[in-house]
Amino acid sequence: MTARTPQYGPGTSVVAINRRKQMDPGHKLTVMRNITDEDIVLVLGHRAPGASFKTMHPPITEQQEPECPMRKLVVPTDGAKHGDRVRYVQFADSMFNAPCQPYQRTYAEMYRFRGIDPGTLSGRQIVECRERDLEQYCRLLIETEMFDPALVSLRGATVHGHSLRLSEDGMQFDALQRCVLGKDGMVRYVKDQIGLPLNRMVEVGKPLDHPWLKEHATIFHSLVGTPLRDDREYVEYLQRIHTLRTRYGFMPREA
Repeated sequence: MTARTPQYGPGTSVVAINRRKQMDPGHKLTVMRNITDEDIVLVLGHRAPGASFKTMHPPITEQQEPECPMRKLVVPTDGAKHGDRVRYVQFADSMFNAPCQPYQRTYAEMYRFRGIDPGTLSGRQIVECRERDLEQYCRLLIETEMFDPALVSLRGATVHGHSLRLSEDGMQFDALQRCVLGKDGMVRYVKDQIGLPLNRMVEVGKPLDHPWLKEHATIFHSLVGTPLRDDREYVEYLQRIHTLRTRYGFMPREA
């Protein structure tokens, strides 16, 4: 029996390659910055730093559940073991060569994380899971190449207006101005993802330069990035999906 090679997506362009790297759990993402546990807790805004995790049910070891073969097969996450409540994080990505984008986030998270419930919208992406798992996952989403301090931000509410324009300093437009660019070039959060003021600022690093962003983009863009038409394989794949979906209600076996 031959081993199956995962196919994370079509395409030969830099955008297609970047998408596959983010989706492949075997690919180690480059760490670009370091964020402390306390800073992650502050920006999420679900609990006070140092406070215990709130629970929605007793730890699994204390439950008197009937025998189930699935419990023996599936190892629970740390959050599930402790009965943590479910919390969320929502990211907004600029269309101007942000290193990730809503659908790509869901694809990458489904391959890399366990016990999650992602939701994808046109310009933002939310993921829900057990609280201590969420904080662990957020570390990868913020510290690595999937995040840029200027073009990606955590926004649990009032997201709109960010994707179509940038401020004069290159930051995403934010009606609540959750993060600001300092004179030293550092981006700092002054509010949590909902927009509540923080007791202290949370530093997330300097914006990445345009050549790097273009080289690591995961969205096609005909003006400031890689045009989709330049990736013939990707275009053919999308045309095939569109044709099958139109003719057969997306039932390829009927084709």
